[in-house]
Amino acid sequence: MVSKVWITDLRTRSGNNLLNKLERLLVRAGIDQIDFDNKLTAIKIHFGEPGNLAYLRPNFSATVAKYVKKKGAIPFLTDANTLYHGRRSNAPSHLEAAFENGYNPLATGCPVVIADGIKGTEYREISLNMECCESAKIGSAIADADIVISMNHFKGHDMTGFGGALKNLGMGCASVGGKLFLHSVSSPKIYLDNCTGCRVCEKFCSQDAIHVTNKKAAIDYDKCIGCGQCVAVCQYDAAQVVWDNASELVCKRIAEYTYAVVRDKPAFHINFVLDISPNCDCWDFNDYPMVSNIGIAASFDPVAIDQACVDLVKAAPALPASKLCDDYPEQDLAGEDKFKHAFPNTDWEAGLEHGVKIGLGSREYELIRV
Repeated sequence: MVSKVWITDLRTRSGNNLLNKLERLLVRAGIDQIDFDNKLTAIKIHFGEPGNLAYLRPNFSATVAKYVKKKGAIPFLTDANTLYHGRRSNAPSHLEAAFENGYNPLATGCPVVIADGIKGTEYREISLNMECCESAKIGSAIADADIVISMNHFKGHDMTGFGGALKNLGMGCASVGGKLFLHSVSSPKIYLDNCTGCRVCEKFCSQDAIHVTNKKAAIDYDKCIGCGQCVAVCQYDAAQVVWDNASELVCKRIAEYTYAVVRDKPAFHINFVLDISPNCDCWDFNDYPMVSNIGIAASFDPVAIDQACVDLVKAAPALPASKLCDDYPEQDLAGEDKFKHAFPNTDWEAGLEHGVKIGLGSREYELIRV
């Protein structure tokens, strides 16, 4: 089955700015088919880790919230807490980070709700009985919503290859316990030759699973939950993910969690293919974009929209100053898989293919330009 994906470019003129174009895209893509009247509408978005400036501008979410409110919706912006230690690992800190990045009721025109509560323990367990997941632990505010709209910054990711609709929904809507399950196949390893004994990993480990002795870090795997925080904070490339089949399995689990989020309720997806940084917005920095800004896409099919955006990034030439050109300085890589080049140990196709298998969507699409 061929799904429809609508896309608009980023060219503007007087009287037709990007926010105007976003609203027109929503209408052309058929968002009005959803009955919003008096429906609690979760707008799932990544608020961005402070320090990272590639996250989506709050103006975009304000436009979406304003539009659905006109249709009678009761919208709220939402994300779930992170498993790793950081500015978004509990609701008070998470809200502070969101407000700092401009996601507040004054700027966006709707409330901001942390989906899985103060400590990440508020969730609904949704039965799945699928290949990878018996059930999914989804933040209660999202699970209890009548409608889900995902607003996704399309960019690279060091575990899943790229982050788009599936990553924002499957991983992003999971409670802390759900994220633990999703990450549990990827316990890291300490490469001792790189370790300086700086103790940063020890300080930030939420499970007290890393200790430095004789100026070298060691992981207690009986305590390790595979959250990857040590990988994120190590400045010396000593803590590294042990990949094996981790990426493939994580991508499949994310697809099943996404299915749990959207099952039995209307869902609509918007991918912003701009500021296409190599890493997730969970990092507290953003590297130079891999390719130039491409546009904004919308669809009812989360698999098709991600596939279409991958193909658009593939087709584009790499930017000369980007991470990609560190390894390929004489090539523009047009037509090549940028995400595989950036993260060769990832298997992003596994998630999309599994999404097709479980009935989440289709990799075949018709791209309609608005």
